[in-house]
Amino acid sequence: MQDQTFRPGDKTLFTSESLTLPHSAFFEDDGDTGYFYAANLDMVLDAVHSYNVANVSDRDRESSLSILWSEDGMKCALLINGYPHAAFDFDAKRGYCRTNYPSFPKTSAGCWDSSDHHWSDDAIAWLD
Repeated sequence: MQDQTFRPGDKTLFTSESLTLPHSAFFEDDGDTGYFYAANLDMVLDAVHSYNVANVSDRDRESSLSILWSEDGMKCALLINGYPHAAFDFDAKRGYCRTNYPSFPKTSAGCWDSSDHHWSDDAIAWLD
């Protein structure tokens, strides 16, 4: 597990690779919003909203950021200050976030389901 410290609203990019390539994930704070992305070697597979900087009550304080991977490298979770904000399941081709945003219609069979990103504690059950 690799941690990084940052302040919400400061431009940040934090990447992490699965032990089972080609999977990777990255977190980006562009100064206005925080997003968590699932990717493989050549494309972004899905993106989920983590926060709007304007709504972060303690954005003036340093925060810790980590991306944890399941042992099989097929699931990952974004933790900010030890709290899970988002997760990806590469087997199920599904992302989860506490804001359930963005959600748009599925475009084709076999692609990631981005029509619903609602949070489920089952998505991080492997963390226990």
